[in-house]
Amino acid sequence: MGTALATPPGLHQARAQGAYDDWGAVRELFPLSPDKVHMSAMLITSHPASVRDAIERHRGGLDADPVGYLETNGDKLTEASRNAAADYLGMHPAHVALTDSTTMGIGLMYTSLGLGEGDEVLTTEEDYYVTHTALDHLSQRTGATIRRIALFEDARGASREGIVDRIRTEIRPETRLLALTWVHSNTGLKLPVAEVAGVVREANADRDEDRQILFGLDAVHGFGVETENFFELGVDFYAAGCHKWLFGPRGTGIAAISERGMTLARPTIPTFDDSTVFSAWYRREAPPAGNNGLRMTPGGFKPFEHRWALPEAFGLHDAIGRARISARTHDLATMLKEALTSVQGVRVHTPTGPDMSSGIVAFDVDGRSSDEVVALLRDRSIIASVAPYPSALVRLAPSIRNTESEVERAASAVREFA
Repeated sequence: MGTALATPPGLHQARAQGAYDDWGAVRELFPLSPDKVHMSAMLITSHPASVRDAIERHRGGLDADPVGYLETNGDKLTEASRNAAADYLGMHPAHVALTDSTTMGIGLMYTSLGLGEGDEVLTTEEDYYVTHTALDHLSQRTGATIRRIALFEDARGASREGIVDRIRTEIRPETRLLALTWVHSNTGLKLPVAEVAGVVREANADRDEDRQILFGLDAVHGFGVETENFFELGVDFYAAGCHKWLFGPRGTGIAAISERGMTLARPTIPTFDDSTVFSAWYRREAPPAGNNGLRMTPGGFKPFEHRWALPEAFGLHDAIGRARISARTHDLATMLKEALTSVQGVRVHTPTGPDMSSGIVAFDVDGRSSDEVVALLRDRSIIASVAPYPSALVRLAPSIRNTESEVERAASAVREFA
């Protein structure tokens, strides 16, 4: 059995907030070039001051005495990073694996599942390449069937009730895993994850334990923006990179796994974090039964200075306040959607309300390709991107690093060529 999900004392105590009442002070934490409007948090972050300083501190220690610094500090610093992630997610650290990206987390969780022929994985046409490909690998290894469904015809017109009902009607007796994405990176649509989790619980009520449906989530574009923790979402698998909306060290990520999920997942890469596994190998014995986040964490030598700076990223979110970060991100995104909607020839594909969207704003411009729009915006020092999907929409992603004037500047730039 996996390690129990008992919550360590003090995890849910009130967090310190209000250290950065001025959003200008938050912006000053990032060494972003002032001549550009950086609406790119959904891709890769600039390190804020506390994260940058922590990286340099650990890098200096490793450069001065690599072996000594690693042997003296490695275990406790890795534990501190796992604990910080677990605290943020509201769960026990034994259920958190450290990764280098969302992609690694999805791969570790989905390709490791003990499914077989006759089992089905249900996912959607709207999910990203990473989820689709990881599930294809799972199917090739186990013989499980992958079935994709369309959740809606148009993201802008999608409804919470419609999405929930669609999933409810598509679950079959052979369905063993539901694999979804919290915030779609092509359209910016946000799924009602907790409500979908309720559908999964309903379906599991009449199932034997060994036929329960597990719920997996690519959470990266909700992680660092939305306020729900792991248990409030009600999922079994949760993967996210920390180098996007969390503003954490580049090349870091997390995978969180429920008690139920641990019983079906298996490590795929030898770990360095669970000493009982290595000790068993050393004694030529079988490792203890069970699974946990330490065993699911890939071993090998890492860019340790980045991994060990994770507590500073979570600490910054605590200091600012998760609710304030969420509200600010939603306010700027709503302002941008409203401004773009008023431009003739522009179609915004992201739902307007915060109940169905997060920080990503996706749109297109009549008569222009998305690559052309992004190039025109960059000519005007606005950093946008093209969604790597067949839809290929333009994306702007305002975050707490941005200002209202930058949102208006981005919208005005679009007006110039729309």
